[in-house]
Amino acid sequence: MFIKLLLLIVFFAIMVGVGIYAGKHTKSVDGFVLGGRKAGPWLTAFAYGTSYFSAVVFVGYAGQFGWKFGISSTWIGLGNAFIGSLLAWIVLGRRTRVMSHHLKSKTMPDFFGSRYQSNALKIVASIIVFVFLVPYTASIYNGLSRLFQVAFNIPYFWCVIVMALFTGIYVIAGGYMATAINDFIQGIIMLIGIVAVIWAVLSGQGGFIEAIKKMSEIPSEVRLSAGQQGAYTAFFGPDPLNLISVVILTSFGTWGLPQMVGKFYAIKDEKSINTGTVISTAFALIIAGGSYFLGGFGRLFDNPALHNESGSVIFDAVIPFMVSTLPDILIGIVIVLVLSASMSTLASLVLASSSTLTLDCLKGHIIKNMSEKRQIRVMRALVIFFIVISVVLALNPPTFIAQLMGISWGALAGAFLAPFFFGLYWKGVTKAAVWAGFASGVLITVTNLIFPFLPSPIHAGALAMIAGLVIVPLVSFITPKMNKTATDEMFACYKETVTITKVRSLEEA
Repeated sequence: MFIKLLLLIVFFAIMVGVGIYAGKHTKSVDGFVLGGRKAGPWLTAFAYGTSYFSAVVFVGYAGQFGWKFGISSTWIGLGNAFIGSLLAWIVLGRRTRVMSHHLKSKTMPDFFGSRYQSNALKIVASIIVFVFLVPYTASIYNGLSRLFQVAFNIPYFWCVIVMALFTGIYVIAGGYMATAINDFIQGIIMLIGIVAVIWAVLSGQGGFIEAIKKMSEIPSEVRLSAGQQGAYTAFFGPDPLNLISVVILTSFGTWGLPQMVGKFYAIKDEKSINTGTVISTAFALIIAGGSYFLGGFGRLFDNPALHNESGSVIFDAVIPFMVSTLPDILIGIVIVLVLSASMSTLASLVLASSSTLTLDCLKGHIIKNMSEKRQIRVMRALVIFFIVISVVLALNPPTFIAQLMGISWGALAGAFLAPFFFGLYWKGVTKAAVWAGFASGVLITVTNLIFPFLPSPIHAGALAMIAGLVIVPLVSFITPKMNKTATDEMFACYKETVTITKVRSLEEA
């Protein structure tokens, strides 16, 4: 118990210390929201990765999909690494940095307002962020509750309060740069932790080969492959179609999430793009791949404690039960690992929410004249406000809020992915098409919440993203175009001439 408490005390002390140190970067709005666009490759890559993976992934998704798909759930982690990280950096990273800097936009709603010359789009986008991003923060606490009870027997209430308190302190003190530096530290902890846990869990089962052998003897429970042995160790598992849908949602979804895309706004230079792409992909490969790979062995720990009164599996209990079999020092490492993942994601969410509501909704509309200092004060106040809301929702989650948290990923990605992606690459996107993209993403997810027509939020989220990618170009072809001169000027930023060294290019002058 002493070792576990000591690890937590050191962890929290470092987080607060970094927040105080990073306070020098919060003198301006650009500094508070984007760190002055001076984040190097390591900070940006780790900020992207730690915002991507929280306790929801390690405890919830890894436990649920590992149980359903077996070892093949590792494909989800590989998709997150190569589609959600590598391809996202290649396709979005450089263009997002160049265009957002050219348009002087600091948030995703701000980008929509400037790119499509519409304050209404900016305001509505900020409202969508508020509605679907803030409740999502409450889900982050859920992954901690079971693990803290396993390790410390601490009530869930105090877990939520302590995590919210320390996250609020360092975000308010240091803004984006504090979040980025802490994300780097937390990312290192996550890398060490996941490797140690996988090694310990497999060792407890007699090693990798023995664990695979045991898994191969478990008959499948999936309808199409019921009774088949070896399905949970098969290349694509017992349910390939559902596996693919999970890969699509959890991988392509990051392309439309404001807290993820916002990391590209803060990139420092070209080197940061190239190096950050490699680092971010490697990080996701280890963390996401490792988490889903670990979850794939969940059935080896089947126990009555993992089932409710009706006999159904409590997926959120799978990973905590696996961890409970480890030595105390490893349990302590897992606690800090999940705490790191959760605090980094929570910090990213509340910073994205407070900045977009201040800059895109309040400034110039509700509060006409806002100086730099006043904007920073308002954002800090909203950080507190959003954290309080997330705590209230986490401690008293009504059913509809729990469902809303489950679909927030799909709603945000469904509404924003297509308008943002096409907005970076195609001059022909129209305002009407963006409105249609917003509407389709939100309506599909909300309608499925109220009147379920698809089996799960995962299918609804995947449909919302696909619908947006079809609707936005289709509506753009049949609706009035934007001013050609204005769009040409926006896209001119991609054609500006720069001089680079021969190390970066072999082209002759």
